[in-house]
Amino acid sequence: MKHHWSRFESAEAVAEDGCDKTLAAAKQAIEQRGSFHILLAGGSTPTLCYRRLASSDADWPHWHIYFGDERCLPKLDPARNSQMAALALTEQVAIPSSQIHPIPAELGAEEAAKQYDALISNILPFDMVLLGMGEDGHTASLFPGQQHPAGRSVVAVHNAPKPPADRVSLSAAALSNCRQLLFLVTGRGKQQAVAQWRNGKRLPITQIEAIGPSEVLIDADAWPANQPTNPHV
Repeated sequence: MKHHWSRFESAEAVAEDGCDKTLAAAKQAIEQRGSFHILLAGGSTPTLCYRRLASSDADWPHWHIYFGDERCLPKLDPARNSQMAALALTEQVAIPSSQIHPIPAELGAEEAAKQYDALISNILPFDMVLLGMGEDGHTASLFPGQQHPAGRSVVAVHNAPKPPADRVSLSAAALSNCRQLLFLVTGRGKQQAVAQWRNGKRLPITQIEAIGPSEVLIDADAWPANQPTNPHV
């Protein structure tokens, strides 16, 4: 499915729109299915969105939180995505702890991938997946040049190009298995990867294709100079 691109003047505006769209998706999912299952991304750009969510009046007891990837570090290490999300969102609102599902990456990549695969297989598709993008076009912990076994929803990563090398990531297929997909992309360092993405180069992020609506929220700094100002051109 084709992505809908929206360009904003600042990272804060991206975060604000991301927050609004997430709250709307949550309201719809809870009304239609009684719960909202959302997958969170790591990184600084999504964190801005999470902080805005934490100050909103959402129906938190019906939210269920999952993660797109995790570093193989001790459970409370501040570099883990689950800890970042806890500080920005999950410990700030009334989501029951039993409905927050961190990847058990402290067990090692292989065991954590096995356990998380079993967990998410019972809840797919996600209602919403939030993803960021690295300067090399990676998303979650799916990096350029890597190969992963087909048919798995969660994969062990042992050769990440940025530390730590051992990680756990949902596969492109699992990240695509969602009713709504939202990419949050900010920062001048992303321009080259964004240009490659829009020009059709194969990157990890281009392999994510939702079963439902898909949007890219991007700030002016990340927008390539050689692309039309109107992202729909």
